[in-house]
Amino acid sequence: MKGYIFDLDGVIVDTAKYHYLGWKRLADELGLRFTAQDNELLKGVSRIRSFEIILELNGREMPAEEIEKYCTVKNEYYVQYIRRITPDEILPGVRGFIREIRREGIRTALGSASKNARTILDRLGLESYFDAVIDGTMVSKAKPDPEVFLKGAEALGLDPGDCIVFEDAVAGIVAAHNGGMKAVGVGNAEVRECCDFFIPSFSGLTAAVIEKKLGL
Repeated sequence: MKGYIFDLDGVIVDTAKYHYLGWKRLADELGLRFTAQDNELLKGVSRIRSFEIILELNGREMPAEEIEKYCTVKNEYYVQYIRRITPDEILPGVRGFIREIRREGIRTALGSASKNARTILDRLGLESYFDAVIDGTMVSKAKPDPEVFLKGAEALGLDPGDCIVFEDAVAGIVAAHNGGMKAVGVGNAEVRECCDFFIPSFSGLTAAVIEKKLGL
């Protein structure tokens, strides 16, 4: 394989808690019920769709322009939280794994639905670890549509079939497969049955192990 494409949330760093805090703060202000369990339904989906799910859980409807307005408010809350992220929050083994595969000549891309991906990479000090960054400002279709990963492969100058995707969400695994790529599931046990190979973390992992397990 010539290229590895990484999702951000749950793969490089766990920002789910900050998304939850942002949505919870907004929901409380609007008198909407929203729990940590509800938050699990928002994994891997767009910001607007996330708010639509929260509204549906509460039997509420809003005009599209109001939904857009409140999504902007939530993002402002979220950005306040992620500006406090430090490199200590990088998930175990990630930095060493990416550094090693780059030494081996494997090209790397970030493929995330987050519109704040570059801010997060900057806070983590990981910008130089990726040859390309495809974020939510560059795509119009949410996973399981493969757009974000196809654009990642294109930005690396590679065919999709020459890339491996690392994902922690079922929608992301399906998106990778829809794009003709192998998918490694990371951390989240829910992806075990749909990914091509599962890893609990990147600790002690090498490209050789990944590709052997994928039969490459």
